[in-house]
Amino acid sequence: MSQTDPSEDARHAAKMVKIKAARDRMMATKQREKGLIIVHTGKGKGKSSSGFGMILRAIAHQMPCAVVQFIKGGWDTGERRLIEAHFPDLCQFHAMGEGFTWETQDRARDIAAAGRGWEMAKRLIRDEAIRMVLLDEINIALRYGYLDPEAVLSFLRDEKPPLTHVILTGRNALPELIELADLVTEMTLVKHPFRDGIKAQPGVEF
Repeated sequence: MSQTDPSEDARHAAKMVKIKAARDRMMATKQREKGLIIVHTGKGKGKSSSGFGMILRAIAHQMPCAVVQFIKGGWDTGERRLIEAHFPDLCQFHAMGEGFTWETQDRARDIAAAGRGWEMAKRLIRDEAIRMVLLDEINIALRYGYLDPEAVLSFLRDEKPPLTHVILTGRNALPELIELADLVTEMTLVKHPFRDGIKAQPGVEF
C-alpha cells in the first residue's frame, strides 16, 4: 500500500474546501425550475441512447413521459421492448416512422408519416400531466423537409407547457433549433466499428 504525503494531503484538502465553497455559492443562485428543450445532435453515436436514458431516469422518478419515434418505427429495439413490457403506465411509446428514407424511397410517404408523428407529439406535449417527451430522430425529419421547421419551432416556443421537458434527437439539428434550445449536446464521432465492417448489434445499436 503506497504511503501518502501529509503535506500533499493537506494541500488537497484545502483545495477541495475552496472548490466546495465556490460550488455551494454557485448552486445557491440556481433555484428556478423550467421545462427544458434539449437537443442531442452530431455525427457520433449516442443521441437516441442518451434520450432514452433520460426517459428511464424520468420513469424512475415516477414522472409520466412519452416517446415518439419519427424514423425507426419498424425497428424492434431494446428500449421499446423494455418500456412497453414494464412501464406502459408511465411511458407512452409511439413508433410513427417507417424506416430511414433510403429504405422507404417514397418522399410522400415519409412526409405523411412525419406529419402523423408531429401531430402525436403536439398532443403529448400539450398534456401537462406528461413531464418529458422524447422526439427521437425528429432532426432527420426536419433536415429532409418532412416537417415545417417554423411550425415546430413556434410550437415549442409558444405552446410547450412551462414544466415539460422535450428532447429532440438526430444529427444535423437546425441552427434555429439549437438557438431555441436550453441544452444542446453534440456527439462527436471519434471511432465507430461500422467502419471496420462490424454490423449494428443488439444492446449496442438497438
